[in-house]
Amino acid sequence: MSLVSLKAELRQQLKLSPQLLQSMEILQMNSQELLEYLGRLTEENPLLEPEDAPSLRDAYEELRQKASWIDGGVYGATFAHAENAPPERGAADRNLESLAAFLRDQLERRRLPKPLLALSKYIAEMVDEDGYLDDADLEGLRELKIPEPLIRQALDTVQSLEPAGVGGRNLSECLLLQLARRGNVSPAVMDIAARFLPELGKKHYGPIARELGLSIPEIQEAEKVISALDPYPGRAFQPAEPAVYVRPDVFIVELDGELSVVLNEYYLPRISISSYYTRLLKDSNEKETRDYLRQKMQQAKWLLTSLDRRGGTLRRCAAAILEAQRPFFAGETCELAPMSLLSLSEALELHPSTISRAVRDKYLQCRQGTYPLRYFFSRAVGEQGPSRQAVKQRLLALVRAENPRRPLSDQRLCELLAEDGIQVARRTVAKYRMELRLPSSSARRR
Repeated sequence: MSLVSLKAELRQQLKLSPQLLQSMEILQMNSQELLEYLGRLTEENPLLEPEDAPSLRDAYEELRQKASWIDGGVYGATFAHAENAPPERGAADRNLESLAAFLRDQLERRRLPKPLLALSKYIAEMVDEDGYLDDADLEGLRELKIPEPLIRQALDTVQSLEPAGVGGRNLSECLLLQLARRGNVSPAVMDIAARFLPELGKKHYGPIARELGLSIPEIQEAEKVISALDPYPGRAFQPAEPAVYVRPDVFIVELDGELSVVLNEYYLPRISISSYYTRLLKDSNEKETRDYLRQKMQQAKWLLTSLDRRGGTLRRCAAAILEAQRPFFAGETCELAPMSLLSLSEALELHPSTISRAVRDKYLQCRQGTYPLRYFFSRAVGEQGPSRQAVKQRLLALVRAENPRRPLSDQRLCELLAEDGIQVARRTVAKYRMELRLPSSSARRR
C-alpha cells in the first residue's frame, strides 16, 4: 500500500496533509517505483504533460564519455567490500516479495475497520525480507500525526500474523512473539528471551542464574526452547535466486578533476503543466469543470514540488556521504569511515526518519561498483576506532587467507585484529562473523 492509498483510507479519521503524504511517498521511492508512479499519475491527471527529452539522453551520453563505467541499469549489484553480505532490496521485481503478499492476504481475510486495515497493510509492506520492522519507519508514521493508539493497534495486528515472529523490531521481540503463541512456556524462558539473549549466546549462565534465581540446568532447558525458534521468520518466503534489476539513483563521478554527485534522472520524462488546461481553467464558465481542473492543478503542483524535494534531499544525502567517504571514492582506501544515520541527520538538520526514507532502496554507482546507500552507514568500533564495515572487511580477509585445515578461532581472529590496531572483544568478532555468515572455526575446517 502506498502512502496515497493510506491517506485515502484515513482521510475521515485523521487530518493529514496531502502534500506531506505525497512528498514522503515520492522521497522513499526508488528509481523504478518513481518511473512507474509518474506513468500512472500522468495518465490520471490531464494537466501533467510528460515529454521525451532528447537533451537528457545527450547529457547522459556525455556523462558516460567522462565515466565509461557508468551503467544506468545493471542486473544485480556489485558489493566490492561485502561479498558475503546479502544484497539489500533495490529496484527488484516486486512479484518476488511473497512475504508482503502473504501478509496482505491474511489482513484482507480479517474483518478490520478500514483505517486499521489500511495502516496494517502499510506497516506489513515495511517488513523486510527477514521478517523485521525498522523503528525508523514507524517514526515516520508518527510524523504524520497518526494517533499512537492506532499505530500500536496496527503493529499488534501485523505481529499477530503468520509466520510467528513477523513484525518484530529486534531479535528479542521476534522470539517473544513466537513464544507467546506456544502453550505452557515458563516465565523464565520469556524473561531470558527478553533480557538475557547476549549472555545466553555466550553461554554465560552464571549471571542469568543469579539474576533470576534459577539453576544452570533450568537455564540450559530454556536455551533449548529458545534455540528452536526461528530468528529470521521471513526468510522462508525468499526466492532462491531472485532476479534483481538495479537502476542507480546516484553517480559519484570525477568531473573537472573533482569528485561530484550526479543524480540519475536521465531516465525520467520531463513533466510540465499543460498550457491548454491552464487556459481552460482560467476561461471556463462551468463550475464543475473549474473545480475539477483546480483540483488537478493543485495535484500537479504538489507533484512537481515533491519531485524537487526528493532530488534536493537525495543530492544532499549523497553529497554528505561523498564528503564522509571521500578517501574511499577517490580510491585511496577500501575501508569506510564511521558514519551513522543519526550523525548525517544532525549534519543536514533533517529528521532521521527523513534520511532513512531518502536512502531506503536507493543505489549509488561509482568507479568501485554499485552499492546500496545504506552500505555507507557504519558506526565506529570504540570511540576512535575504524568503522564496523572496515573491521568486517578485515575479518573477512583474515578468514579467506587462513589455512582450511587449521581455521582461525574467534580468539585468534581477535588477536590478529589487535595486531592491526583494531581493538575489539572476542564476542564482537563472533557477532561480526555471524553477520558475515561465516561459520565457526570447527565448521570451516576441511
